[in-house]
Amino acid sequence: MHGTNLKKIFRTFEALAELGPELTADRDFRDTARLMVSAVMEASGAREAVLFSFSERPSLLSSVDAQGFALLPDPSIIPLLPRHVHTLTAAAGPVLLNSSTSDLFLSSNGNVAPELFRCVCPLKVRGKLVGLIALGRRDGDALYEEEALDAFGMLSHYLALAIQNHSLGQTLAQRVSENLRLLASLHGFYDNALEAFATAIDVKHINIHGHSLRVGKYAQAIGEALGMSASDVASLRSAGYLHDIGKVAVDKRLFEKASKLDPQESREMRDHTTVGHQIVSQVQFPWPQIPEIVRWHHERGDGSGYPDGLHGDEMPKAVRIIALADTFDAMISERPYREPFSIGSALQELIRMTPQKYDPNAVHALLIQVRRDVVGTNRSPVFENGTVHLSATQVDEMAATLQHRVSNNKTYLT
Repeated sequence: MHGTNLKKIFRTFEALAELGPELTADRDFRDTARLMVSAVMEASGAREAVLFSFSERPSLLSSVDAQGFALLPDPSIIPLLPRHVHTLTAAAGPVLLNSSTSDLFLSSNGNVAPELFRCVCPLKVRGKLVGLIALGRRDGDALYEEEALDAFGMLSHYLALAIQNHSLGQTLAQRVSENLRLLASLHGFYDNALEAFATAIDVKHINIHGHSLRVGKYAQAIGEALGMSASDVASLRSAGYLHDIGKVAVDKRLFEKASKLDPQESREMRDHTTVGHQIVSQVQFPWPQIPEIVRWHHERGDGSGYPDGLHGDEMPKAVRIIALADTFDAMISERPYREPFSIGSALQELIRMTPQKYDPNAVHALLIQVRRDVVGTNRSPVFENGTVHLSATQVDEMAATLQHRVSNNKTYLT
């Protein structure tokens, strides 16, 4: 990947981290909006950008901040017809506009001409339209390429939460009831934002859709079964969301290849661990273990993993948990080169490789959660209904096999 594109990824991710504290600070929202628009312009290479908030009654977009446009009313107002609201709400991410498509998304009845905009991205929270950010020209009237749209899309999830937070904070009553529920704390804000970011990481690669979210979910379940603290469980969940952030620098053709990767392609794929570590190391998270988890989630207890060839005792507990959750989801997910494992087959294979490669305590915790799902005692099931084709007896037999292997292969259990 070109250095300029990687630089954009760094800047995009840094912007996400910088905006979190800004959104919880007691300051004029216009100042925060200006920071957001600047971040979007740098990430996408735009010379012009404007951030709109959306109100339902009446349905219209009102500008919050605009930069780069020579002549743009303040505020800029764009009334929307129901069909515009529907089209914007249905859009999955950034949309390129031209003279024949702008009318599908924006009305020309306001005080600003939609033809000024080359690309728009609806801002949505839980599927509800809360705003829009529109980009104008780039240097030399260049088109917006895929990398620029990816960066734009990543930031848009975060901006949507910011606009929603601002809108909910307009009255004291809403601040007390809705705003505190949505953004109860900085940790809560990060969790919402990182969940959206996890979706953005996987969206380019059709064969890994939802992978990062599931790894976060499985890691959380393992941590809970191990009796870890709420803070440590939150750290695991967030690390699961971000463990593959380095894959934004991997050519998507490698994810679609049905045959074995050649040595050069394997190196490029493996580099996602170190690239991801570089990205998250630029950010001060509430959870300090995230950079090492991102770097080491492909390490294995017998030293066969990468990038540093660590052995069991050298791998922190959180790294071992994410490594297991990542492998488990990869096994039960379809890939271009193989069919997915059933949950039972995946668990048996993981047990076969434990304790040499995987932490037996983490594997046992995963079995506990599977058994709870099977007997219906999980308050929040880990798996979708009907996907676990196992009986409690079968899970118990797996646990006994695991215990037998551990007792004959004393390896890292701390």
